[in-house]
Amino acid sequence: MHKYYQPHEETMSRDEMRALQNEKFLKQVKHVYDNVPYYRKKMEEKGVKPEDIKSLDDIHLLPFLTKEDLRIAYPYGLLATPLERCVRIQSTSGTTGKRVVAFYTQEDLDIWEECCARAIVAAGGDNSDVVQVSYGYGLFTGGPGLDGGSHKVGCLTIPTSSGNTDRQIQFMVDLQATFLCCTPSYAMYLAEAIEEKGLRDQIKLRAGIFGAEAWTQEMRRELEKKLGIKAYDIYGLTEISGPGVSFECEEQTGMHICEDHFYPEIIDPETGEVLPEGSKGELVFTSLDKEAFPLLRYRTKDICVLSRKPCSCGRTLVKMSKPLGRSDDMLIIRGVNVFPSQIETVLLNHGYEPNYQILVDRVNNTDTLDVNVERKADMASDLDTVKSAERKLVSALRSMLGITANVHLVEPKSITRSEGKAVRVIDKRKLY
Repeated sequence: MHKYYQPHEETMSRDEMRALQNEKFLKQVKHVYDNVPYYRKKMEEKGVKPEDIKSLDDIHLLPFLTKEDLRIAYPYGLLATPLERCVRIQSTSGTTGKRVVAFYTQEDLDIWEECCARAIVAAGGDNSDVVQVSYGYGLFTGGPGLDGGSHKVGCLTIPTSSGNTDRQIQFMVDLQATFLCCTPSYAMYLAEAIEEKGLRDQIKLRAGIFGAEAWTQEMRRELEKKLGIKAYDIYGLTEISGPGVSFECEEQTGMHICEDHFYPEIIDPETGEVLPEGSKGELVFTSLDKEAFPLLRYRTKDICVLSRKPCSCGRTLVKMSKPLGRSDDMLIIRGVNVFPSQIETVLLNHGYEPNYQILVDRVNNTDTLDVNVERKADMASDLDTVKSAERKLVSALRSMLGITANVHLVEPKSITRSEGKAVRVIDKRKLY
């Protein structure tokens, strides 16, 4: 017997879904045109008016939005409701240290939490479960999203947030947590700590909902074995709402998109042309009923494939594959978005030449970030001077990125130069 949080929405016929999407889409285009001057200007530049949009078949006429638009419009330029109606922001870092700030009305929060509730129920959860939410809380969407979803389902929710591993394990044992929600790399860290403490037989977990960073099928199997659970993937992005935009069911052949709220397209990242279903391309989302921060045709930069193959779980929601890579240079490290341009900004601000290399790896299932930077030509090479300069850069990068990078100052001219595009990033993780 399959369980659904919202049976009607999750299993409706294609015709019914399309009619609902069309109705919401037309209202949303008018809402954005009337209330968001920034996007109205983009529409005018493209020569498009709301009356030109008759249905979703015309979505290709609308301009795209990108992270660059969010940076330019920061903080209030894409807000579509009076501030008095907004009750929350969530945030993620942007490409140059300017943050992406997303606004929510109470209705927006309710929808987001319902999407997360769908994910919990799809993973077999119900109100008898004890859900430990070990994603970060605060501005990061992971904690608040799964916390709200857990409440909607009626689970006992343990809002541990991330870190403090001893306390995490104590609560897990004492309160008999049955669900764990966190990044896959932190789940692996917890699994190893549980093993070291000899507490494996006292852990009652049966499912985990893991997201915010790329992870492999091998890592899934390892987590399932070590924790005695079934591990489920979840996808989301702050700009669209947060986790719960899509989620895995027990079939685990892709993530069902909550397409009654978020309309997906796959485009050619070079030309912007919409590709037929089943093609590999860049994922684009349109918020169909978000009130405060409704993005139309937002380019996620994630490369994936959509499929409407019937699913054994009975859900008719379209599925997306795990992201197969990105069409830009953004890295996701320990669940945090990191752009090489952010690192370059810090180096330039501290008087270094832009000769650097970023090395990303995964050691003991935790992402590592190392930055090799050429010393300034006039800098003394004695150990104390170098170590002091490295510490300053570590601190500055932590302020910019929100995570710690290991900085290594190397000899001037020692990083290989390239006549073409510089190889700034070496990512040794096997993520896809």
